[in-house]
Amino acid sequence: MKKHKHGGDIYSRNIVMDYSANISPLGIPKRSEEAILASLDRLVHYPDVECRSLRAMLSEKEGIPADFILCGNGAAELIFALANGLKPKRALVAAPGFAEYEQALSGAGCELSFYELKEAQGFAYQEDYFQNITEELDMVFLCNPNNPTGGTVDRAFLIAAAERCRECGCLLVVDECFNKFLDDAEAVTMKPYLEQYPNLVILDAFTKIYAMPGLRLGYCMTANERIREKMRSVMQPWSVSTLAQVAGEAALEEEFYVYEVRTVIREERSFLEHEMRKLGLTVFLARANFIFFKAPEDLAEKLLAKSILIRDCSNYRGLKKGYFRIAVRGHRENEALMRAFAEVLS
Repeated sequence: MKKHKHGGDIYSRNIVMDYSANISPLGIPKRSEEAILASLDRLVHYPDVECRSLRAMLSEKEGIPADFILCGNGAAELIFALANGLKPKRALVAAPGFAEYEQALSGAGCELSFYELKEAQGFAYQEDYFQNITEELDMVFLCNPNNPTGGTVDRAFLIAAAERCRECGCLLVVDECFNKFLDDAEAVTMKPYLEQYPNLVILDAFTKIYAMPGLRLGYCMTANERIREKMRSVMQPWSVSTLAQVAGEAALEEEFYVYEVRTVIREERSFLEHEMRKLGLTVFLARANFIFFKAPEDLAEKLLAKSILIRDCSNYRGLKKGYFRIAVRGHRENEALMRAFAEVLS
C-alpha cells in the first residue's frame, strides 16, 4: 500500500483554502455549537458509554431499531472494529477506494483481493463485480458513493451484492458516509434491508454531512447482534465523548440543514464542473460533495504555493500522478479556486 495520507492536513504548513477534505460547506450546525457550549459542565462526568440518547434519536431518524446501532469515534473506529473484531481471513475491496479499509484489514492479518474500477468505464462497478464475490471471502467493503471517484451504484446492484454475499457466507459492509449528500439518498440506502440481510453492515458518520470531523462521531447499523458484540469487544469504552454525543443529538434536530446542504452542493458542483471543463480538465461524473478529475501532474504543488490544498489522489491504489479530488464549497470560495486554477494552468 502506498504512503497513508488524508485530506485535511492543514497542520504541515499554512493553508488559506482547504479543498482536500469533503466537508459540508455550511459548517457545523448552529444547534450543535450551542449544545457543545451548554454541555461543558458535563465534562466532569464520563460520557454515556452506550450513547443511549444519541442512539434513540438515530433510531427515529434512520427508521431502524436503536439496538441495531453502534456508535464510535468516527466511522474509522468502526472500520477497524469490524476488522479486529471479526478477524476476516480474506476480504474484497474496490480500487481505487477508501484507504482505511485496506489499512484496517491488513492490520488484522487479512488477505485482500481488489476489484479494479477502470477509467475506461468511468470508474463504475460492472456486472463482473459479482464474480469476484466468492466462498473464499469473509468480508466485502463497498463504498456508495465511492471515495475518491464519486460514483454510485443503485439499490438493485446493492441488493444483488447482498444476495451474493449471503450465498457465499460473507459479510457485506456498505459505507454510506457520503449518502446524505445525494438528492436521491433514500432511494439508494440499504437501511430498509438490514433485517432481511443479517450479513449486512452499514457505515455512516456525522463527519461529512454535519461538518464535524474534529469531534469524531460515526455509527454503524446491523441487525446482527453477534457482529455488534464482536465489534464492541475490541472497542475501547467511552470512545464517543460527551461533546460528540450532544453535538450529534443537536444536529439530528436540525430540520432543514441537510436539505440546504444538498441544494448548495448541487448548484456549486455544477458550477465547478462547468468551469473545470472550460479549463480543459477531465472531470468524472460526480454526485456527492466532491469532484474527481484529471489534470497536469504538478497542479497540487502549484496550488500549494498559493496556500491552497487539494487532494492529490496518486497514493490511492489503482491511481497515479495526475488524479485529484476537490471538495465542493461555497460560491465565493469556489470562484476563488477557479481563478487560482486558471492562473496555474495558463
